[in-house]
Amino acid sequence: MLRDAAAGLAAEGIESARLEAELLLAQALGIERGRLYLNDTALGESALARFRALVARRLRGEPVSYISGRREFWSLDFIVTSAVLTPRPETELLVEIVLKAIGANASPRILDLGTGSGAIAVALAKEIRSAEIFATDISEEALEVARANARRHGVERNIRFLGGDLLAPVAEVKFGAIVSNPPYIRRDDFVSLPRDVRDFEPRIALDGGADGLDFYRRIAREARGVLNAGGLIAVEIGAGMGADVARLFADAGFVSVRVENDLAGQERVVSAQAAI
Repeated sequence: MLRDAAAGLAAEGIESARLEAELLLAQALGIERGRLYLNDTALGESALARFRALVARRLRGEPVSYISGRREFWSLDFIVTSAVLTPRPETELLVEIVLKAIGANASPRILDLGTGSGAIAVALAKEIRSAEIFATDISEEALEVARANARRHGVERNIRFLGGDLLAPVAEVKFGAIVSNPPYIRRDDFVSLPRDVRDFEPRIALDGGADGLDFYRRIAREARGVLNAGGLIAVEIGAGMGADVARLFADAGFVSVRVENDLAGQERVVSAQAAI
């Protein structure tokens, strides 16, 4: 069944077909994926029917994270629904940059703009126990998922979730660091996105405007008002956006502007500091 399912997924152009087939079979059986190989397991008719139904959903393009309701990020298990983007390993670079700049023993106030599933905020709260973290999102459904994830990982007291548009809910607060994975897909690029992203992930969390830079313009313009002198700002970027986003922050008066690459060598994060 695994071989057949993996072959069917691969025929649809799904890159990690075998892995996804294993994840779906484990879900159908109600076990962890690693247990698939601990002993031979006979597939009963009900488990087989569940597995086939899950594979059919994936073949229609629905992401595995939405089918399973789970996704790993920063070695933590997160609840995921169609109200939020699927957390991706590349975004972990944002967490790494903040940790490197601040350190795990500090007591900073950190803002996560557009928190979505809460993955970044929760990961930072787990690593910097004394941090006071604010997390905003315009979607109340997304905030419900983020709150559930904070409770799941025991950091709900460390994170203050606020509904509203970008920096509006925190206009009177000052932060030592701001982090964000804002919408950055260029509007004309939607037709070429993978089907599981284009047809299933929330467009509000993807659409960055005609050139993909709408949210970076706003963040660069508004962030200085809530960021302490010398404070860090780090934002995830799309492919080929490094120079444009870096220029926006430099023009807004930020210093030490850098474009950071991910493990694949792709431009992934622009970081900068508020002038002292």
